[in-house]
Amino acid sequence: MCLMSEAPEPENDKEQPLVQHLLELRRRLLHSLLVIGVVFIGMIWFANDIYQYVSEPLRAHFPEGSTMIATEVASPFLAPFKLTLVLSFFLAIPFVLHQVWAFIAPGLYSREKRLAIPLLVASVVLFYLGMAFAYYVVFPLIFAFFTSVGPESVTVMTDINRYLEFILKLFFAFGLAFEIPVATVLMVWSGITTVERLKVKRPYIVVGCFVMGMLLTPPDVISQSLLAIPMWLLFEAGIVFSKLKPSSPE
Repeated sequence: MCLMSEAPEPENDKEQPLVQHLLELRRRLLHSLLVIGVVFIGMIWFANDIYQYVSEPLRAHFPEGSTMIATEVASPFLAPFKLTLVLSFFLAIPFVLHQVWAFIAPGLYSREKRLAIPLLVASVVLFYLGMAFAYYVVFPLIFAFFTSVGPESVTVMTDINRYLEFILKLFFAFGLAFEIPVATVLMVWSGITTVERLKVKRPYIVVGCFVMGMLLTPPDVISQSLLAIPMWLLFEAGIVFSKLKPSSPE
């Protein structure tokens, strides 16, 4: 951020050799992988239960007597395994980001640290909110639609691997989409743009939200709108919070 020019020098301005930085980076990466591994080991015994819970929004709309299927030999094991591994990463995100923060913080100014911490916390909370919105709001609506519009002669029996790929794509799409307020605040506070410029470009941004919704979701109007409209509202929220930019020190 260009905020660096407002302070004379970082708090910890002692220069370290490149090798020292690489060793520190490796240590932080190993710590992150270790925590992800611990979370994964703690949850792997419940992998099938986790898959059952995550697939509930689709199974709730299955016709009577219909079930999910596995079309590959290893799918009954690998699909819950992969879901648990990805979920472990999601749960460990606060610790991973803390490691990222611990790596870069010594090079930041005190004022940058005060601004970065709330933005970091907000980005984690918003990512989780995006995933929760996808699971509790979007999934029931789109699965109710998909399972009701097919020909009567077609029985819905979704493959567990295909379902996993589908929901992970939506989890990432909605998690990232909910980061829009943080991205907007960062762009305004760092001087890349201004609130006035963003307001002028609002029509283009609304169109961009629907284009992103079309690219990141399945090819149907419901999922596209369910992603595009929250993206637009989050952009408006980002504009509101951008006006709260702290005053520069004299």
